[in-house]
Amino acid sequence: MATGAEVDLRTRLQNWLPKLVLSPSLAMIFVFVYGFILFTVYVSFTDSRILPFVDKNGQTTYELIGFSNYEKLFSLSHWDISVMNMAIYAGLYIVICTFIGLLLAILLDQKIRGEGFIRPIFLYPMALSFIVTGTAWKWMLDPAIGFENIVQGWGWTTFTFDWIKNRDFAIYTVILAAVWQSSGFTMAMFLAGLRGIDTEILKAAQMDGASNWNLYRRIIIPQLRPAFLSAFVILAHLAIKTFDLVIAMTGGGPGRATELPATFMYSYTFSRNQMGIGAASAVIMLMTIAAIMIPYLYSELRERKS
Repeated sequence: MATGAEVDLRTRLQNWLPKLVLSPSLAMIFVFVYGFILFTVYVSFTDSRILPFVDKNGQTTYELIGFSNYEKLFSLSHWDISVMNMAIYAGLYIVICTFIGLLLAILLDQKIRGEGFIRPIFLYPMALSFIVTGTAWKWMLDPAIGFENIVQGWGWTTFTFDWIKNRDFAIYTVILAAVWQSSGFTMAMFLAGLRGIDTEILKAAQMDGASNWNLYRRIIIPQLRPAFLSAFVILAHLAIKTFDLVIAMTGGGPGRATELPATFMYSYTFSRNQMGIGAASAVIMLMTIAAIMIPYLYSELRERKS
């Protein structure tokens, strides 16, 4: 029979074992995530290039220059173009994904036959990497080998669809590919919200003569507020950090027609050898994501407390 000391030791080991197992992962997260975030913020206030600045004495140093990089960043037309493209991309991407996801969720919530087969079809694109998605859509939209070439081969020789090569429409091809990949995920979020609504409330409303339109407008849609908020936060986060999809589809072109802040940051850091400006753009992106995430987390915590 175990003594009191043995039981106490066993209890302590059981309490400390999860912490010991998780501690290496937590340490790596603090160093390689939050540590490098702080380092990026520091670099944004220096005159750093891709390698540490070397002074006349041969000493490596990062010379602090205050907010000069941020002043340069906001004076660059290149940055203005990427921000404007981001506004178009993020706005349409979030709205279209939300609309399509909600519509698909409502249709699947009707208990249609074959739902178990249809649902994974819509979810499958999210399992692909954005590189694969971008490459596939680049081939499909290429006028020489893609959709335009196929339709012309069917006999419609005057048909043209060269958006991916057109500066005025190239950003919309990126939106098209992004919506195709993310709509299924948004659908799953709304479907989970629909399945969580109390059916007794819906039955009572139907007994009172509420039409389907009023049922969704006055009862169902308002109760999906947490799903709407979660979808907005996730889609906004995906939009702000979009990089690989653009690189795979257009490389930021033609010209700068599909340049986004993430591709701007990469080009200035690694191609133009201006790490300070690249770090400043990364900090702006981080602040934008934080401006979205912090109110969301605050509202979630407030609801749980209440």
